[in-house]
Amino acid sequence: MLGVSSPGVNHKQRMMVMNGGVNASSRAMPAPAPVVMASLGTCGRYEFDGRKGCWSVYGKGKMNNLTATTRIAALEKRRMSISPACSALAEPRNLSRASFYKEVLEAAREKFTQEISIQSKDKDISLAKALLYVAVEDEAFLAFNREIDALSLHNERRDTPSPSNVKEWDCMEAVPLAGKNICEWLVELDAIAKEVEAELVSRDIGCDLVEVIDAVNKVLFESRGFKRSSVLVDSKCLYLHSVLSSGCASVLAAILVSVIYIEVCRRLNLTIVGSRIGGEFFIWPLTGNPEELFKVTSGHSLFGAVNGKCVEDLRSMASDINSNSLLGLDIATNRDIIGVVLCNLIRLHWKQASRTNYGLMLVSPLRSVHKVDQKFNKNDGSDVPLLRPQELRLAIMASERLLILQPHNWVFRRDYGMMLYYSRDYEAAVQELSICMAFAPEEEAEVLEPFVGKLHLMRLESSWKSPGQQGRLIVP
Repeated sequence: MLGVSSPGVNHKQRMMVMNGGVNASSRAMPAPAPVVMASLGTCGRYEFDGRKGCWSVYGKGKMNNLTATTRIAALEKRRMSISPACSALAEPRNLSRASFYKEVLEAAREKFTQEISIQSKDKDISLAKALLYVAVEDEAFLAFNREIDALSLHNERRDTPSPSNVKEWDCMEAVPLAGKNICEWLVELDAIAKEVEAELVSRDIGCDLVEVIDAVNKVLFESRGFKRSSVLVDSKCLYLHSVLSSGCASVLAAILVSVIYIEVCRRLNLTIVGSRIGGEFFIWPLTGNPEELFKVTSGHSLFGAVNGKCVEDLRSMASDINSNSLLGLDIATNRDIIGVVLCNLIRLHWKQASRTNYGLMLVSPLRSVHKVDQKFNKNDGSDVPLLRPQELRLAIMASERLLILQPHNWVFRRDYGMMLYYSRDYEAAVQELSICMAFAPEEEAEVLEPFVGKLHLMRLESSWKSPGQQGRLIVP
């Protein structure tokens, strides 16, 4: 049976996080093979001095970039090393549904990794497929937790019906998202493109850019009713399939409407490009005559018609965009667009995970570590704020995918390390934050260094309190 493995997480910790805080018995399913972890002595600026019984700094300078790159490659290889799933999933018919969803987690991550692989040309990456794989993995995680809850309840109350062991699907691609599997959602995008073609045929016109865009707008925003909601955050509309199903995207997920627009136009052999402007993402058709995008007809420019009313909002940075400034924007790659969606997922899940800790930020502990009056300086892991484990895990999963996209981005790695800290996985947090220091600006590395030192002590203290934990300090 395949197992879900996260870098730096042992089996006990992994099951605690995956169960979303549910006290599920380990008898509910076989335990996966243990993950072999690198020792802390190879992952940061610090070494454990057995003679002195303490952690010591072995270098004043930053970690060598080449060494850090090697460690990143090892981490990413472990993070992405997933066995082929689809054929293996169908063989053992007596697996529980929980075990099946656990395998789907692995298969979806593998498919996502293959889709955005650095060996692939950016133009060949399917935004729709990559984002649907993200949705499948998150849905499988939630379904896994539900099944574990059901198994736990059955073990506690023998009179409750036993969860079914019969699998309804043969592989990851067959798992439904809002009633349709991945293939069917891709067919849905094909169907929208065919509706646009039918609209163009009814008009009896050629392939004039303005007319094609007008036909796309009519089908998407009038016939299909897609719209960008004024609601800031809606957890139900942060995945591609949910926006395709409901036709609505919150402000934080408005980029998904742009993704749908790009995918539909790609099927019509029309190239749509985009760029981040402020906190928003705007798209436009690639043309050799950008002036036509801003020519106002019927009260709207073509650029405004594609992106909606926010272009006309004086508070929006896009209101000042013209044909000249448009040429100066950095065109987002497909990988960039996927990265923006993942960042939005992290923001949402972190907000929901920290709801009971109003105003808590990922980097809050970094700013307070220098203050002697802060409880953090007592090196007590119990002072780490309690967060919703299921939402925190979803944020961590999005962060892991983001690091597959951009493994050398020190900000992404710092945020990932901080989420591991909040989940009390101190060993993995030390490893990630130590690597982060090698790529971060010097002033940021100086902020991280004392915090990583504190984490070393917290890891040791937690090992003393939990004698059965992997990596405990052994006194001869």
